[in-house]
Amino acid sequence: MTGATLAELRAAAEAAGGMRVAAFALSPGAPAPETLPGARVVALLSSGPRMWAEFRASPEAGDGGPDPLDRWSSRISAQLASDFGGVAIGPNDGPPWPPFLDWARRAEPVWPSRLGPLVHARLGLWAAWRGALGLPALEGVAPCPEPGPSPCLDCPAPCLSTCPVAAFAETPEGPRYDVAACAAHVASPSGAACLGRGCLARHACPVGGEGAPRAEQARFHMKSFLATRDLVN
Repeated sequence: MTGATLAELRAAAEAAGGMRVAAFALSPGAPAPETLPGARVVALLSSGPRMWAEFRASPEAGDGGPDPLDRWSSRISAQLASDFGGVAIGPNDGPPWPPFLDWARRAEPVWPSRLGPLVHARLGLWAAWRGALGLPALEGVAPCPEPGPSPCLDCPAPCLSTCPVAAFAETPEGPRYDVAACAAHVASPSGAACLGRGCLARHACPVGGEGAPRAEQARFHMKSFLATRDLVN
């Protein structure tokens, strides 16, 4: 699509899959990302309010195949890339692995959190980037304003004290996440609240909340997490 605008891409992503779009342009002369050859603009696709309903109505959600959400996200990303003359990539497409978190810092109002994941000004700890497009051009892309001081600086950090098994901690080397303890708890009878609502530590974050999943979506993600650990519930 010649002369496409960011507003047009946002409308198309919303219509195709309830996706949000944030984008940044590469500086003149800067090389294209290794994983997005030829790109001069990187557009990130993330979950919007309608994303879950769109996915649940998709063929991938009901075909019984593995990784239905990832396959659906890849299809939507590829469709948008084709329509706008670019290339698409997902977070799990690699090696080389695409630097989604670095891209998010250039396109979105985010900061590193004390848990580890990025915290988003509106979505809190629930921002989820489902794909990225590398585009030769896109009109209307402005530099992302500096997000300002991190909200974690003066926060009492309820995220660190809420986890029932203390899976998260701050260390001199940075945030620590005990994946095994987390998964074992979620898979156990005592982990019913985590399984049914999603990560309680993320829910405790006072920033954002607009992106928190509803129960069905939360359970889907938690069961997918357990499946990666060869655990079932």
